[in-house]
Amino acid sequence: MAEPGTLYTRRIETPVGPLLLGLTSRGLATILFGPDALAPDEVLRSDFARLEPARGEADAAAAQLAEYFAGRRREFALPLDLRGTPFRREVWSALQAVPYGQTRSYLELARLTGRRGGARAVGQAVRHNPVPIVVPCHRVIAADGGLGGYGGRWAESGQYADIKRALLQLERR
Repeated sequence: MAEPGTLYTRRIETPVGPLLLGLTSRGLATILFGPDALAPDEVLRSDFARLEPARGEADAAAAQLAEYFAGRRREFALPLDLRGTPFRREVWSALQAVPYGQTRSYLELARLTGRRGGARAVGQAVRHNPVPIVVPCHRVIAADGGLGGYGGRWAESGQYADIKRALLQLERR
C-alpha cells in the first residue's frame, strides 16, 4: 500500500543514460537524468518525506519508456502526479498536445496557453517540467529553429542538449 508523502523510485537504463523514475500513490511524479538520477536524495528529499525502492509501482512507466526508446510508442498512457503552479501545469498540459515527431517554439507554446509575449515565462515552466520525455519538453525549440534550452540543475554541462537532440532524432526516424 502506498504511503502518503512517499516517493517510490526505480532507476532504468536508456539510450540517453540512466533515468530515475519517481512515483507516488497518484502516479508518475518525476523523471531525473544524469547525476540527479544517480544521486536523487538531494533533489527529492525536499518534496517527499520518504524515498523507497519501487516494487510494482514503476513497472508500467518503465515498460512504456522502453517501448518509446524502441520506437514502438508515440504517446504515454500513465497516471501523472504533476506538482506545480497552475500556470506550470497549464504549460505542461500544452506540452502533451505537441505531436510526436513535431516541435513548437516557446513563442508558439506561449500563444497556445493564451500568453502572447510570454515565451520566457513558458520557457521557465518548460524547464521545471518534472517528467521529461513523458511530458515532451524536448519538443520545444527556439524560434530560430535552434535547440534552445533543455533545463535542469546541470544543464550548463551540455549533456541536456545532447539528450534533447537524441530524443528529437529518435522521433524523426
